[in-house]
Amino acid sequence: MSLRELFNNLFWKSDKQYDFNLLEEDNRNNTNYVSDESINLEEHISADINTNLDFMKMKYNSMINSDIVLREFTLNIHGRKYKAFLLFIDGMTDTNLVNDFILKPLMINNKSFQNQNIIENEIKDINSSIVVRKVKKFDLEKYLFDILLPQNNLKKLEKFEDIISGINSGNCALFIDTLSFAIDLDVKGFKQREINTPNNEVIIKGPQEGFVENLRTNTSILRRVINNENLIIENISVGKITKTKCAICYMKNITNDNLVAEVKYRVNNLKIDSLLSSGQLEQLIISENKIGIPEIISTERPDKVTKYILQGRVVLIVNGCPYALIMPAGLLDFMSSPEDTNLKPYFANFLRCIRLLAFAITMLLPGIYIAVTNFHQEILPTELLNSILSARQSVPFPVIFEIIIMEISFELIREAGVRVPSPVGPTIGIVGALILGQAAVSANIVSPILIIIVALTGIASFAIPDYSFGFHVRIFRFAFIFVGYVAGFLGISAGIYLYLCNVCSIKSFGIPFFVPVASMASSKGASYLIPPIYKQEYRTSYLSPKKDMKQEKISMKWKFR
Repeated sequence: MSLRELFNNLFWKSDKQYDFNLLEEDNRNNTNYVSDESINLEEHISADINTNLDFMKMKYNSMINSDIVLREFTLNIHGRKYKAFLLFIDGMTDTNLVNDFILKPLMINNKSFQNQNIIENEIKDINSSIVVRKVKKFDLEKYLFDILLPQNNLKKLEKFEDIISGINSGNCALFIDTLSFAIDLDVKGFKQREINTPNNEVIIKGPQEGFVENLRTNTSILRRVINNENLIIENISVGKITKTKCAICYMKNITNDNLVAEVKYRVNNLKIDSLLSSGQLEQLIISENKIGIPEIISTERPDKVTKYILQGRVVLIVNGCPYALIMPAGLLDFMSSPEDTNLKPYFANFLRCIRLLAFAITMLLPGIYIAVTNFHQEILPTELLNSILSARQSVPFPVIFEIIIMEISFELIREAGVRVPSPVGPTIGIVGALILGQAAVSANIVSPILIIIVALTGIASFAIPDYSFGFHVRIFRFAFIFVGYVAGFLGISAGIYLYLCNVCSIKSFGIPFFVPVASMASSKGASYLIPPIYKQEYRTSYLSPKKDMKQEKISMKWKFR
């Protein structure tokens, strides 16, 4: 036996070759979104039960899907048998409701009504004792809705598209032979997260409940707080595949109709396959700006949402996401906290000034430090200048490299503290801030003064209430570091000028971003500093609300009896 034959016998090789390939290039490049699936869903429900049964089995792949429950049964009404079936998704419906309030009335309780005739009217002849009874023709639809089904929320639907949408949201569909429609019954029973304290917008004084992932739970919170019939909550589906439910909330007697129409127009004209979160929706409905500044407020606090709704703004809530979107929004809104409403004006205004200072420190402090150390040493006191120079004598890197390394390290520590499990998070902060910082100074990699600058900048960034706006400020901090290194105070001044020019050109749903500071914008009822609550008589006028006044001129009438 040759060596080649020996190896062929040792290592077996199949004669059949298995080669897996994806679709051809022509098929992969097919971007046609119109399919026969969407056309079929537009069809009307048939009066033939077998046709409907086959169609629903095909759509839901009942032979494969393990959570699709299809219950076939027979209705015996007035001596006639009707074939019927129920279809629902296991885990999204309450099976006790299905058994006790749908199947039981249809299959058991209806026997007590079998021999009853439905009398429309009774006519008695005066001259004789004959009573003529006119019996109404039996109506199966009316019999089902008025007698057999004790549900408080059921709908008559004639299209497969509508009934499938209800099933996907947790409802149950009832099909009956001879009826060219299906009945959608609300029996939702899926598990959901309980209402809890907001995690990312913590306040000390004020309500302590936040939104959850369920749309109806969130809208019920708003209803409970506002408690007025003028609160409008409209549902819109977004996404061809997911058909995600979104709720548009506004006050009918306060909010400007043009603002509501603009929000509806943008949401209704989204041609996408899926929508999974409010963050995706926010990116889809805002106008793109060059500097990436947020134009919509994202919050998980119902008290903040109700405050802005009562001002005349529009709120969007996405099913499956605990964050609501508030529009329009200006710069002052991103620097405000829900706690400001619950504090006395002196305390709230003090905190707002602190936040404004934190915004300036986060954006400009590293750039100012590098500009002073490179170009403008003369503005520093001699003792401080000598201290900085002596601390940097043993540092081998230029100041720009030094500060970028420290800023990126701080961002790494911040991101790591968010991603690691909660018990380990504080440990990451201690290790990064104390051990690594001290070790870097001892190894003469960075100077001590730079550690102070980076730490102060990082602490100030946490004082900005809005996460998206804080992220924007942190990104632009690096731009001001660069212009400060290139041209000193001149570069920082030019950077501020260009930044303000871009910000002033931004509009959020037709409202200038810099209101009430921007020119040609009415600022009645809007200012950065909060007046006493008895002087807050007007709503923000740049929103053009239907009702300008939100309280009387003299609101505390108990003082002026």
